[in-house]
Amino acid sequence: MLKEAREGGYAVGAFNILDYNSMKAVIDAASGLNSPVIVQTSVKTVLFWGYKPIIHWFRELAGKADVPVTIHLDHCKDLEVIRRCMEHGWTSVMIDASSLPFEENVALSKQVLDLAKPLGISVEAELGEIGGVEDDLAVSEEDAHLARPERALEFVDRVKVDCFAPAIGTAHGVYKGVPRISYANLEAISSGTAIPLALHGGTGLSENVFRKCISLGCAKVNISTQLKYAHLDGFAGYHREHPDEYNPLKALGAQYEALKRAVEENIMLFRNRD
Repeated sequence: MLKEAREGGYAVGAFNILDYNSMKAVIDAASGLNSPVIVQTSVKTVLFWGYKPIIHWFRELAGKADVPVTIHLDHCKDLEVIRRCMEHGWTSVMIDASSLPFEENVALSKQVLDLAKPLGISVEAELGEIGGVEDDLAVSEEDAHLARPERALEFVDRVKVDCFAPAIGTAHGVYKGVPRISYANLEAISSGTAIPLALHGGTGLSENVFRKCISLGCAKVNISTQLKYAHLDGFAGYHREHPDEYNPLKALGAQYEALKRAVEENIMLFRNRD
């Protein structure tokens, strides 16, 4: 999926779901726009609902879709969670050892790759640390650091991941200012490898930033925070507008529509405009 996206000059949206309703909205939006999509699960979401319920939702909903749909474990530092996701049917996983020294990151990422490859499961890894908050883990702006191109290319040469997430200046969460993205680093990494690159911290980036990063090899774009807002605002907004109506299904319907609109908006942004 991501190789085709990189070669085709577009990106596949990877949308962090929170429950059945949000997963359905993601897959329905992609089906309606005839676009491939990645259903992305955080470690917190997996541990909250459990492995079996999530993979059952996925198999039911993806089985009805007429577009390619995959399920991905996002930003995982715990090898046991990765193993269990693999056992239950996740199609790709991300080992995030970016906070470790370079050689330890390489070793742990290789270990995950060795577990995944016999099962036909794809692996994403990260180099450099992306700022902001992801899964309640905060990385301050001072502690975030960019992936150096020479180190990044050494990493992908040694580890052979299927997707690579270099830290280039984006951040998780809501941007408090204009992100300072190192396009020079991204271009140097992209020109040195054909591996699809992942753009993390997608919520809040401008269309021009998306288009530039996609043109430089970012074939996967992560969207999480925007869906969190749509999830809560869609439900609570309906109740604010209908304070005397206690019908949860209508509020859930409004939530679904808000989530679906958010996903559609991003899928349209990530398409090839040529």
